[in-house]
Amino acid sequence: MKRLPLYPTKPHRYAECATVFFLISLAGCVPATTGGGEGIGFRQARFEEIASMRQYRNCVEDAYTVAEEAGRNQQAAGYRTSAKIIEKCEADLGPEAQNIAPEERMQAYAIGILNYIKAGDIQKAGANLETFKSAYSGYDLYLPSGASFIDTVSVLTGKSTAIPRQKLAMMNLSPDLRAEMQRARFWKHN
Repeated sequence: MKRLPLYPTKPHRYAECATVFFLISLAGCVPATTGGGEGIGFRQARFEEIASMRQYRNCVEDAYTVAEEAGRNQQAAGYRTSAKIIEKCEADLGPEAQNIAPEERMQAYAIGILNYIKAGDIQKAGANLETFKSAYSGYDLYLPSGASFIDTVSVLTGKSTAIPRQKLAMMNLSPDLRAEMQRARFWKHN
């Protein structure tokens, strides 16, 4: 399973400029004798992809701003709003850009799931985790602690409630979460 860092380092503007520069440099390599409107259609499709991703990135930046404001003001509703904005950003991304920047989109969607948890909407976080797992099958993300995003959110949303000790030992969880689960298990049985 491929694991990626959860929090992007915000290379959005650099990546966008690099993509535009790359596409402009490729435009000079297309022979002038291509038949029909194939060269124009290709360029139009690339332009639509770039425009869609630009719109997506602006939308996600708005969601991050709302989440930062919610953190400063300690308002759970702001996290829910941020998560809904991220869902809308993903839904509004047209079919012309579905296969572009999957890692960036995966990170944004994961942050939306975490924002639902911060808002206290565990049911919606669990539903979005299932969507995440089906959309990005075979991929996982690392949290800043090095823990698995999918394992951690599965535990936090209750998807993995009665975990045997052997399976718990195999899960990539943060030491704090693992200790809390062991503490809760101890007091449940004693």
